Amino acid sequence: MASTHSNLDSAQSDLKALKGEIPLIGLTGGIGSGKTEVGNLLGGHGAGIIDTDKIAHQITAPGGRAIPLITKAFGADFIDPQGALDRPKMRSVVFEDPSARQVLEQITHPLIQEETAKQALELAKSGVPYLVFVVPLLIESGFWIKFIDHLVVVDCPEETQIQRVMHRNNMTRSDVENILKAQTTRNDRLTLANTVIENQGGLDELKPAVLKLHQQLLKILEEPLSSS
Repeated sequence: MASTHSNLDSAQSDLKALKGEIPLIGLTGGIGSGKTEVGNLLGGHGAGIIDTDKIAHQITAPGGRAIPLITKAFGADFIDPQGALDRPKMRSVVFEDPSARQVLEQITHPLIQEETAKQALELAKSGVPYLVFVVPLLIESGFWIKFIDHLVVVDCPEETQIQRVMHRNNMTRSDVENILKAQTTRNDRLTLANTVIENQGGLDELKPAVLKLHQQLLKILEEPLSSS
C-alpha cells in the first residue's frame, strides 16, 4: 500500500501547486442530477474538465491499473469475462459491507487522484480559463474540498434522480435508493454550495443556466486569484 500513499502525496502536491495559479472549480451533485452534462457544457465554453467518474471507469476497465489490485483483494470472481470490474457484483457487496467499501476506496481513490492531478496540470498548461473537477462524492471524500476555490452543485428533486437513473442504467428503484443513501444528503450539498444549478427540465433549460454560470465563474474568480 506504500505506492498508493506515494501516489496520493504526489497528487496533493500537484493540486496544491495549482492553487492561486488557475481557478479550481468543484462540480458535484447526487446521482442522476446531471453533473456530467453540466461539465460537458462548461467544457464547450472552454473550461478544462476533469471527470473523476470517467477516470474510475478507465482504471477498472480491461487492463486498467486497479484490476490487479481488485483481483488480489476481492478475488477473480469480481472481474467480468472481458477483464473489467464486475460493477453490479461489487456494488452489492460494498453496500452491505462498509469494510469492503473501504478496501475498494483504498485501491481506487489514490489512482483516481493521481490521474486527476496529471490531467489538471496538463490542462492548466493548455491555457484554459479555469479547471472543473467533476466529482460525484466530492463532499463525502473530504479530499477535494480543500483544493477547490468554488463549489458548484447540480440539483434536482430526489424523485427525478431516481427516475433518471432507473431509465438510464436499467436499475431497480431499490438499487438507486441504496446509492442515494450512501451519498451525502441533498441539504448538505446545497448548504456547502457556492452556486446551485437547477436541473429539473431538459437540455434547452440547462444550456442558458450553464452559460450564465460560465460567465459568473470568469468574473468572481478573476479578482481573488489576481490578488493572491
